[in-house]
Amino acid sequence: MPPADLRAALRTAARDPDRLSDAQAEALLGADGGALEELCATADALRARRAGDEITHVVNRNLDVERVGAGTPAARARVRELAAEAQRLGATEVCAQGPLPPGAPADGYLDLVRDVAAGAPGVHLHAFRPPEVADAAARRGSSPREFLEAARAAGLGSVPGTAARILDDDVRARLAGGPDLPVARWVELVTTAHEVGLTSTATMVHGHVESPAHQVAHLRLLASIAERTGGFTEFIPMPFVPPPGAALPAGCRPGPDAREVRAVTAVARLLLAGRIDHVQAPWPKLDEALVLQLLAGGADDLGGLLLDGELDPSAGQERGLTLTRSDVERLAASLGRGVRRRTTRYGEVADPAPAPA
Repeated sequence: MPPADLRAALRTAARDPDRLSDAQAEALLGADGGALEELCATADALRARRAGDEITHVVNRNLDVERVGAGTPAARARVRELAAEAQRLGATEVCAQGPLPPGAPADGYLDLVRDVAAGAPGVHLHAFRPPEVADAAARRGSSPREFLEAARAAGLGSVPGTAARILDDDVRARLAGGPDLPVARWVELVTTAHEVGLTSTATMVHGHVESPAHQVAHLRLLASIAERTGGFTEFIPMPFVPPPGAALPAGCRPGPDAREVRAVTAVARLLLAGRIDHVQAPWPKLDEALVLQLLAGGADDLGGLLLDGELDPSAGQERGLTLTRSDVERLAASLGRGVRRRTTRYGEVADPAPAPA
């Protein structure tokens, strides 16, 4: 039998998750054994009510801005070719992350938007994390708002809400080994994107130097932003994966175990319900068994298929990691669930062209 405080938290989660206190949410993050199974079942019931029973995915292609964004005529032509290839393969989204390489033109970020739009008209461009938005504004001598407005006019559809790590300045500094983008600046850049009409994802990297209290505070902050702007399309709880051979900061864990990944996903579903109603299982960082547990414990989305294409398979940051339509259908079938191909904003896909099998 779990402790009384955990039992009370489970009852509150089942009856009205909006009434969960921070202390109760922290207790749920520590759930294990039967209590973990009850937590995940409660989160999954809420998932069914808020997001339905279909497992969603988007057909997309990743581009590493630092690798493809040199801004030369040849490089710009290559971006157009890569975007066109992605569209031919059935992609409705191109995702571009990372900074421009040294020596790129001051308006290189805008050029990339224009080139994707030219190469793949109608494809949704999901690009530029908060650090890149700040970099773009600095390079062109404008405010972030002015850059985001110009980028939206040129064809940008949404921005990744990554680089969030944990939204606590002390944790961010410890994890980065020095100064990091301040929390207030991250919030400012993301909310500005929402204000100019762009949507974004919301993320949390967990399993390093943070505590359950930090995780809860992070989720509460995202919920408050969502209440103000309505601009988050989904939440992605991302397990910390240290770079191979990297020295970890003092007190840093080498990533979360499966129990924590499941608990974080379930608690996120409870705390964000009605504010961010889609929770993603980040399949590139997890094994299949754990992905299935997350889809049965609060998650409803698998994110992007991450097509590599043939023109330049190494042009994306997660090259070599590709999910097929058959993979998605197999995972869904094992849970007795349906599959829905979605747009970036979770709409219906107008183009009936099938995703690669």
